[in-house]
Amino acid sequence: MLDIVKIGDEILREKTEKIEVFDDALRLLVDAMFETLDEAEGVGLAAPQVGVSKSIFVISIPDENIRKVFINPVITGTSEREEYHDEGCLSIPGQFWSVKRFSSVSVQAQDENGRPFTVKAEGLYSRAIQHEFDHLQGRLYVDRLSDKDKATVLARYEKEKNRKATRRRR
Repeated sequence: MLDIVKIGDEILREKTEKIEVFDDALRLLVDAMFETLDEAEGVGLAAPQVGVSKSIFVISIPDENIRKVFINPVITGTSEREEYHDEGCLSIPGQFWSVKRFSSVSVQAQDENGRPFTVKAEGLYSRAIQHEFDHLQGRLYVDRLSDKDKATVLARYEKEKNRKATRRRR
């Protein structure tokens, strides 16, 4: 299991580096990211969220039999249609807000062995890919909100974090 980095950590704001070496260390990272994602009961996890500034994310949607790693992903196409749905983030735990995303995307990426693949995704899968891709660009879902909505989400997060810290000290 890896520790999930929370908002405020500078690594979440960095553009990630391309992965050039596909070795056992990379496969161990992929396994650890899936284990961390499963434990957190999330849908997606990007390397910056576990303190690694590399171009990789994992997606797991058990209800749709999706469990996939995306290395050096490039979004090659999007639908014209956009939709609003609630999103959360393991790096801003407990906070959700309605975010506008493309309803479908096409992505080219590599797997943990360096083999290229293409995915066309819709629904939750598409949203998760876009959300995690943003992490690789140093962007969080709150950056897609109005200044007012972003401030609300971050204030709620800080309030909840402080409440939990106070409870732990008792």
